[in-house]
Amino acid sequence: MSDTRPQGQPDEAMLDLLIKQVTEGLSPAEQRALDVMDTKMASTYLLDLELAAAAVTLAGTGSDQPLPDTLAARISRQAAEHFASESKVANLAAARATAAEKTRVEQSAQSAGPRRVSSAGAYGWLAAAASLVLAIFGWQRSPSVAPVAALIPPPVIVAPPTKAVTPPTPAEERAALLAKSDTLKIPLGATKDPAAAGVTGDVVWDAASQRGYLHFAGLSPNDPAVHQYQIWIFDAGRDKRYPVDGGVFDVPANTSEVVIPIRAALMVHKPAAFAVTVEKPGGVVVSGREHVVALGATS
Repeated sequence: MSDTRPQGQPDEAMLDLLIKQVTEGLSPAEQRALDVMDTKMASTYLLDLELAAAAVTLAGTGSDQPLPDTLAARISRQAAEHFASESKVANLAAARATAAEKTRVEQSAQSAGPRRVSSAGAYGWLAAAASLVLAIFGWQRSPSVAPVAALIPPPVIVAPPTKAVTPPTPAEERAALLAKSDTLKIPLGATKDPAAAGVTGDVVWDAASQRGYLHFAGLSPNDPAVHQYQIWIFDAGRDKRYPVDGGVFDVPANTSEVVIPIRAALMVHKPAAFAVTVEKPGGVVVSGREHVVALGATS
């Protein structure tokens, strides 16, 4: 009988020996019989069978993730191409068909007695099962499918609440200036103006930072809509007729003691005196000094 198997594929005897070598192992006589066959072809198919057996074994560690419809369709399409061309590349459809056939044969064998399954069929089943396993493993490891870890949102790190920073009060800032050795402190005395009755206080000034504070006790509360208090700084290097404006301020009702920051409009080079006047709301550019309620000089 002529050999009708496709060129480049092993015959029945070689497949029998190769499959047995992978699944059970060969006896010395069988090994010698395999050695005299086409060594190159036997090596090629032996590697395929070993990979198939390993892949089928690995199937026990598979995933419970469902096979995507697109992958199942692609494997089914390739199944037809496999059996049409007798290719060794099997797929999901071939594996399902071959597995069903194998089950049918086994059931028939149980009822009708021992029946030998051809080595070519066994080889095709192994290759189909291996391709199915590798296809599923390839889908699971495909970079187009996000890994499970990527689907888990990162933990939300909640920072502990930070304590709100409260800015220092004018009294605290005045105390900080007083702690400096080069801070100037001048007593403020009341004048003869009726609004100055019972007023006492002082002024602290830091020439380096051009910052200062007035400290008063007994200064009468004012109505900002009627009049405001205005601070004046007399600079020894300037005309005394035009002291530097230090800003306006108010004294709230029911307040016995106040600390007022000084906001000099110009650089003060050498402070000689400080004064507080009563002016119209918003203050004035040049004071007529009709109502001076507090005054203090450096010397």
